[in-house]
Amino acid sequence: MFDIGQDRYITKGIKYSLDSKLQIILWQMIEEARKEVALDYLQIFKLSKYSKNGRGLQRIIHTQEQPEYERTIYVPVEKCINEKVYVIDDKTHSTMLLASEY
Repeated sequence: MFDIGQDRYITKGIKYSLDSKLQIILWQMIEEARKEVALDYLQIFKLSKYSKNGRGLQRIIHTQEQPEYERTIYVPVEKCINEKVYVIDDKTHSTMLLASEY
């Protein structure tokens, strides 16, 4: 799953909701997770605003069900969003989409 070099796609919802910096971060989180666990076909990202010392950060919680995996990071961004993002792998390509587009 999520082999290096396979085609990656994004939906219109991702294109208009997530800036390219966040998209890259999500793809990188998948690559990092590959080094730790076998990846499930469905990667889930919960994005929400987080404030620390008066500074807004984007909280990203990356999870999968089998095997169980969770990682949380905080990223400074210009505009924080509250969205759930899925990345689905069908063995030939990966697609990033908003949960509302599923």
